[in-house]
Amino acid sequence: MKNLVTILLLFCALGAFAQKNSSSGTAPEAAYKYRVSTPYFILTDPIGGGWNDRTSTQMVELHVKRNLDDKNIIGVKFATWRLFQPMGITWWDGLLDKIDSGSEFYDGYLRETGIGISYQRMLWKGLFATVEVLPQIQTYTDLEGNKIKNGFKVYNSYHLGYHIAFGKKKRIFIEPQVHVNQWMFDNNSPAGFKEMDDKYGNVFLFEPNIYVGVSF
Repeated sequence: MKNLVTILLLFCALGAFAQKNSSSGTAPEAAYKYRVSTPYFILTDPIGGGWNDRTSTQMVELHVKRNLDDKNIIGVKFATWRLFQPMGITWWDGLLDKIDSGSEFYDGYLRETGIGISYQRMLWKGLFATVEVLPQIQTYTDLEGNKIKNGFKVYNSYHLGYHIAFGKKKRIFIEPQVHVNQWMFDNNSPAGFKEMDDKYGNVFLFEPNIYVGVSF
């Protein structure tokens, strides 16, 4: 909840900042061949709670990208996270209320880990669109961390955001964005997990996020 509020506030502030500074220009992305980034909330998560909290996602995500030119960017994505309730619970399903109440928690955890690919296209100035495809190995455990079984998922996400570079050489950047997330082949879950997942869909709309990174 604290992370969500922080992200939304920063999203608003950065949107205003981008409009104010759009006339100043940025260094051509082709000036740097590579970039590394991670979601902002991963860096702030320890402030909001402990790694082993019941609702901690224990998320680690890293992107390494190659600038083909000033418009086209390809990358490799590594991500791992721990789910404590179905990913398909949307905002209009009462996502935050269900986290607070614990009414839809699994009787355990689902760890998902994978390495995938991404393609980012610069559309206009800093505006961009990105597609990410992430095959994942799933590990279902009980609350004590004992393994129940394994599964497989292909997690896809579609992004629309804005690239804002800082500093004299424009190496440091942030990318406020909105995601649409969709997944498939998620069909090997234990009975208790499946019962919870079947209540919801396999799409999550309008996830706000901010990536922070450096170009080199």
